[in-house]
Amino acid sequence: MILNREEASASLEWKCSQAFGERNPDEELQDVDIVSAIEFDKTGDYLAVGDRGGRVILFETVGGKNHISRSELEKQMDFTSTSHPEYRYKTEFQSHEPEFDYLKSLEIEEKINRVRWCAAPNGSMFILSTNDKTIKLWKVRDQKVKKIKEMDHFPFVSSENTLLAEKNFMNEHNPPSFAHGYHLEWTENMATKIANVGNSVHARCQKVYPHAHDFNINSISNNSDCETFVSADDLRINLWNLEISDQCFNIVDMKPSNMDDLTEVITSAEFHPIYCNLLAYSSSRGFVRLVDMRQSALCDHSARILRDAAESHGSKSFFTEIIASISDIKFANDGQHLLSRDYMNLKLWDIRMDSTPVATFKIHEHLRPKLCDLYNNDSIFDKFECSVSGDGLHFATGSYSNLLRIFSHGVGSAGGITVEAGKNENRKPILQAAPRARRSSLSNLTRGLYRQAHENSSSGHHELSYNLSSKLLHLAWHPTTNLIACANGNSLFFHYA
Repeated sequence: MILNREEASASLEWKCSQAFGERNPDEELQDVDIVSAIEFDKTGDYLAVGDRGGRVILFETVGGKNHISRSELEKQMDFTSTSHPEYRYKTEFQSHEPEFDYLKSLEIEEKINRVRWCAAPNGSMFILSTNDKTIKLWKVRDQKVKKIKEMDHFPFVSSENTLLAEKNFMNEHNPPSFAHGYHLEWTENMATKIANVGNSVHARCQKVYPHAHDFNINSISNNSDCETFVSADDLRINLWNLEISDQCFNIVDMKPSNMDDLTEVITSAEFHPIYCNLLAYSSSRGFVRLVDMRQSALCDHSARILRDAAESHGSKSFFTEIIASISDIKFANDGQHLLSRDYMNLKLWDIRMDSTPVATFKIHEHLRPKLCDLYNNDSIFDKFECSVSGDGLHFATGSYSNLLRIFSHGVGSAGGITVEAGKNENRKPILQAAPRARRSSLSNLTRGLYRQAHENSSSGHHELSYNLSSKLLHLAWHPTTNLIACANGNSLFFHYA
């Protein structure tokens, strides 16, 4: 981690640089258009966005790839540059379609849960995407395409007769003594009329990794070895080889022999950025487990557990376990620090210290008196993502009313910086369509148990003073500069400092 914190973190002022997909106030938001996943590639040249309609949309930097030297990259990592990249739409493709599980009589929606970039040899782009049950590997590459222009000599000739027309034209205009020279001149002239080379983007599904999860897939993560990745659902984590789609290894299994004894579920999984044998995964009880895959084939019993001792010894309430559930974890690039997000807090951990986080940033402390209302409208189960800057000094997450919360470790206010995502300060909040019910998820089953146990003690509904429908759940930090991509509804925003 870079030590020059004061220089790197001095009074960042965040501004919105770009916005895609903004709607008119009277325009209805379709559920299939809502953004559900965001991910930069390692260079920051490309951004992948998934939505509930099963599409993956790609953006690229204006001006092409950023080919920079190592010294220039180090300068960018120190955040001394004030410039920021701009993005434009590149292409999109349909990654997933609605499926039907005939064994369980369940409809599987096409919603993209996660997208992850893979190593890109030979200039091609490889992207992993997953819905609730099926993971796919896509190859995206630019292709040169020849476009046929209308020929002046044959403006009324159909395409099927073009070859015959060309032959007749050559016979008419090429006397034997001048045939070769005239043919060369004619060919050069016609080449500019017939062929015009352009670029097209082609996406092709390379691999499909199906039928390995009984519950909804909540995360996928690529390994630093560039050969394997993991996929996680509520109870199991599977290890895959990118080249083998019909076989995987179960490395974590939290399913009890009796489902009535179930006390926690897996909420997120992330590979260590440097060591290919280390894996972290979080749970609904607020724990983060760090496992070494070299110690055992099944890694769920030999783990270092990161837990906040202060919270475990504090006062308990009905909502304690619900708000402790970790919705997302991210490693910093140094591999020594890990960021976790639960409903109330953003926590920074040193993986060598398992009893207390290095720093705790309050996100929803002002909502603590309203937990009952949040429970009644299911907002307490919202899953906010978190993100770490390339230098590991800054951290971001989302909140309600379309708010982006940004914090710095070691300097600045403990309250961080709050930015309303969007281009215009007075823009009306985006109203999201009601989310569709998701099946075969233990988190939803647990929600039902909570509801049944607490419905009699509910004090009724109260009007909340903030916009719960406008929530900023998904975001990603550019790998080399202070630029954050975040989404609300079908809108994508870029903020820079």
